[in-house]
Amino acid sequence: MPRIFAYIQHRAGVVEDSAAELLAAAKQIDGNTAAAAILTGCGADLDGACSSLRSLYGEIWKVSNEALAYPNAELVRLALMAILPRNSILLVAHDHFGIDLSPGLSVKLNSAFVPDVLAIKPVDGKSLILVRQEYGGQVSAHVGCDISTGAVINVRPGAFKTDQLPPASSVIVDKSLDVGVLTARRRYVGTIMSEAGSVDITKHSVLVSVGRGIQEKDNIVFAEELAEILGAAVSCSRPVVDAKWMEKSRQVGSSGKTVKPKVYLACGISGAFQHLAGVKGKPFIIAINKNPRAPIFQVADVGIVDDILEFLPELVRKVRESRGIAA
Repeated sequence: MPRIFAYIQHRAGVVEDSAAELLAAAKQIDGNTAAAAILTGCGADLDGACSSLRSLYGEIWKVSNEALAYPNAELVRLALMAILPRNSILLVAHDHFGIDLSPGLSVKLNSAFVPDVLAIKPVDGKSLILVRQEYGGQVSAHVGCDISTGAVINVRPGAFKTDQLPPASSVIVDKSLDVGVLTARRRYVGTIMSEAGSVDITKHSVLVSVGRGIQEKDNIVFAEELAEILGAAVSCSRPVVDAKWMEKSRQVGSSGKTVKPKVYLACGISGAFQHLAGVKGKPFIIAINKNPRAPIFQVADVGIVDDILEFLPELVRKVRESRGIAA
């Protein structure tokens, strides 16, 4: 079995939630071989991120370089090419950065590339069966992957459960000198903060989030009634913003806000990776969707197959009854 690595993203010294999920994915590949984490960056932020993974990964590779202060996929690709052993398996979160990084890296390493993976089934020491979804989640595709020359596998955020990961005692290995001089054709210019809205959805512990299944703007009132009773906020997926039914500041996802609620009600949301990339912190996810094959059910703690336009009014009524609230 080739060596397994996980590329871990971090911001201001705080690692992404995907760090534990990538380790869980590595365990599905080979439960007897410990995966090593790779982190890039520089300064105290990188040191803090590496230290925070000591109880999770047995081995942590640290690449410190001023050019990597901002996560430029072009530069990270060069760094990984310099340090990864031949025929390695690299796991990367399937988010905007992972989509930018991984395809070109697999080409340079002459290895297989499979994006947006939901489950992994080892076949033998030279191949895997990787499960991903096609046609908007309507079909689960089982993809054979030859790992004899290595592989770059992008893992969908939230798809791998992390509840039973054993604690580790790790060593940090400094690989900074192995990458040499890093130069790229593109450079970091600046960060534009997202617009402020009337409600800050990142501050709420309960979110009632609506998607395309709400059908029209006037139906959002059902979610608003439920949110009012629960002391929650209403958020949404991108199609709702694109239709101009809600403001951009309410959007959850890779092109919207990143939220960490305790409870997340996904109402009429299919569960594409772009949306789930914005849901962090392992919330209790309740999914309501009339399509039993919707990808959201792959990550939901509770799944309800029903039309939200019929289910939400009934849920509001039941909650009012249980709390003695008049209609």
